[in-house]
Amino acid sequence: MISTFTAVFDSNVLFSNRLTSLLMWLAMSGLFRARWSNDIHREWMEAVSRERGIPIAKLEGRRQYMDAAVPDSCVTGYEDLIPALSLPDPDDRHVLAAAIRCGAGTIVNFNTSDFPADALLKYSLHTRTPDDFILDVDGLSQGTLLNAARDDIAHYIDPAISVDDYIEGIRNAQAQKQPTT
Repeated sequence: MISTFTAVFDSNVLFSNRLTSLLMWLAMSGLFRARWSNDIHREWMEAVSRERGIPIAKLEGRRQYMDAAVPDSCVTGYEDLIPALSLPDPDDRHVLAAAIRCGAGTIVNFNTSDFPADALLKYSLHTRTPDDFILDVDGLSQGTLLNAARDDIAHYIDPAISVDDYIEGIRNAQAQKQPTT
């Protein structure tokens, strides 16, 4: 089953490797279509490089994994929409443009105030924090979150990760203020 409900993940949601990994497993459930753009990739990669000192070239593998794990995830052809859009931070317009172009229903973002409801209403869009979005997905099909978390934990083999460490990593991704990208 593949849903037509589409969610655009903003770069600050993709900053944390652990949260991104869980979101990819949830996306593979088919309950929603996960989307992002090359501009969103560029933003999270630059933020991780800046904040964690990881060279962008080393982050390319994660980017490739994301694109391969979720077919048709990368939105293109939205650039012409950017100039006509208005948001509190003009640098966020590319995210809104990508969401409009792919017919998304939601933008998943830690900073929902960056996308005011009145600016999104005419595009039938809304924002959700990652916590709320994950709970929404699990509410569509009970057990989806548990299954995604199990699959995600199992993929950490070198080194393996305990359930407690996994949960702590997800908590840290949710609780810490994500860098502005």
